[in-house]
Amino acid sequence: MRPSEPAVDTPAADDWTGRYLEELRTQRKLSSHTIAAYARDLGELAHLAGHSDWTRLTHFDIRRFTARLHAGGQSPTSIARKLSGWRGFFNWLARHTLLPANPVDGVRAPRRAKRLPKALPVDEAVRLLDANRHGHPEPAELCDRAMFELLYSSGLRVSELAGLDVTFTPARDGAPASLGWLELEAQEVVVTGKGNKMRRVPVGGPAREAIAAWLAVRPPAADGSNALFLSARGARVSPRVVQHRLKNHAIKAGLPVHVHPHVLRHSFASHLLQSSGDLRAVQELLGHASITSTQIYTSLDFQHLAAVYDKAHPRAKLK
Repeated sequence: MRPSEPAVDTPAADDWTGRYLEELRTQRKLSSHTIAAYARDLGELAHLAGHSDWTRLTHFDIRRFTARLHAGGQSPTSIARKLSGWRGFFNWLARHTLLPANPVDGVRAPRRAKRLPKALPVDEAVRLLDANRHGHPEPAELCDRAMFELLYSSGLRVSELAGLDVTFTPARDGAPASLGWLELEAQEVVVTGKGNKMRRVPVGGPAREAIAAWLAVRPPAADGSNALFLSARGARVSPRVVQHRLKNHAIKAGLPVHVHPHVLRHSFASHLLQSSGDLRAVQELLGHASITSTQIYTSLDFQHLAAVYDKAHPRAKLK
């Protein structure tokens, strides 16, 4: 600095964060918990930066800090939240300083690892479907059995199951045509999936038998619809009711995991792939628009094979 230039009083890093947090509290009226979270994240950034001048941090510094957080075991979700908080702080700082650019812009958190869908082992799936049977089931029990068998037999989404009609019903009196229906003679169901894409899915023998037993006692729907599965009040069953009934059924069956309808869909896909190895067929049966969505089941298939290897091969594990 030349002697003729006046000195400029630049606030320290801690002063800037204090002013920012105070503005969040007084002007944006954020909760104390939210402000405390921002303070922790900015404190961590200050530690990573060695408490240097905020305006000197660059895009490459933030990328390096992100890599350190990831190497230290922090999850991609946690890192993404911190980057979002840091970005907001530097946007604010740019309004009060000659910040050349927001150093967080363009920095992304590490990719989240894809969560593998949960699938039941074959023996647990069979145990679930065979549980709680007795000689004289009530109509509601027959309805539940038919729903659960069909979920596993055909890999339906719970919304597709709930939308099924006994037979196809054309549009009339302002009511829309059926989006899904049963075709027992053809041993199929027709469903409308995501993107209004219709598909036909085979129905296995046990599911057909369970559906026939339910249809033999099914009362007329109280809402006048042609719904295949009914609630306790006689109206079309909702996905929420199916979830609740399946959860209780699994608890009574003594399964050690939480079972929801999507678990049966995943189990259908995983077990079919293990037996056939035909990824394209599984894609069509699930109604996936892209094979990429179906490929996750190859990971489950590999896990199954690895488990069999570890259990059976004499040289699988070191002694």
